[in-house]
Formats: sequence, C-alpha cells, structure tokens
Amino acid sequence: MSRIGKKSIPVPKGVEVTITGQSVKVKGPKGTLERSIHTSMRVVKAEGALGIEPSNDRASLSQYHGLTRSLINNMVQGVTQGFTKSLLLRGVGYRAALKGSELQLTLGYSHPVMYPLPKSIAVKIDKLGNDPMIVVEGIDKELVGQTAANIRGFRKPEPYHGKGVRYVDEVIVTKVGKSGAKK
Repeated sequence: MSRIGKKSIPVPKGVEVTITGQSVKVKGPKGTLERSIHTSMRVVKAEGALGIEPSNDRASLSQYHGLTRSLINNMVQGVTQGFTKSLLLRGVGYRAALKGSELQLTLGYSHPVMYPLPKSIAVKIDKLGNDPMIVVEGIDKELVGQTAANIRGFRKPEPYHGKGVRYVDEVIVTKVGKSGAKK
C-alpha cells in the first residue's frame, strides 16, 4: 500500500463531499470541483475525514492509491484556500495587462501576445521591484499550474541574461558569455 494513500484527508467545516460511484464532488466556500477517480479506488467517508481504499491488494495499484489521495486532498484545499502561482517578467519593455478576459503580454516580439484566460482562473498584475509580476489564482491546482506554465512558455528565461518569464521562486543559473578578444 502507498504511504501517502494511507493518510486520511481531513474535511474542514463548510466543505461538503459527495461520492457517486467513481465521481467525487467537493463543494466549499470558494466553489465546486468534481473529478472521476480510477476504477480500482474507493473513497470512504468517516467522521470529518475521507479515506482512500484500493479494491484489491495488487502492488501495481499503489500508484493510483497515492495519486487519488493527493488529487482529492488538492480538491479540498482548493475549495477552502485556493492556489496561486506567481510569475515574474524580466526584460526591457516586458509588460502585462488585462484586456477583458485575455492577458496581453509584451515580451519583445513584434506583436503583443494575447492569452485567453480559463473561466475559473483569476489573474492579478503587480510589481516586484521594477519587474511586472503576474499572480495566477484559482481553486483547481492543476489548472492554475497549467495556466502559469502556458504563460511562462511564451518567453522562457534565456540562460545568458536571464530575460523572460519565470516563476518568482525559480532560480536561473546564467552562463558566462563569450570571452573578449583572444591574445
């Protein structure tokens, strides 16, 4: 059995969990999330907690055991606290602006990049020092991470000057450029 899968998932007050067959629906103060789980897993309700049980004891099912527990725990966390990812734009003239439900990025191309935001994602534009910062927020951890990765993918940090879109906590190791004139 999986070590992570054995842990119970605490369900805080104000969170309602509905289990219908292989479908798990979690409703909380920030919204509602629904996901279908692997057919070899069962979600069991207990006093203020949820447990995940595999249908049999095959070793190959332990990977789904821990995964299912983590996915449902992320759903519970999402509807109570939410998730955020912060991106930093580093480069001369790099900017971000919200235009309706689209994010407009100026990243050194000949045209601005327009990125349509998913419906359940909120974006704030802030500053960190002199650099613009984009904060992606939402209740679905997977969607928040994918949206941040898509935005980062428009201009990944380059290794010589570190310009580009990066996560706030990401460390870019810069390379040494070409050396001067040879003697």
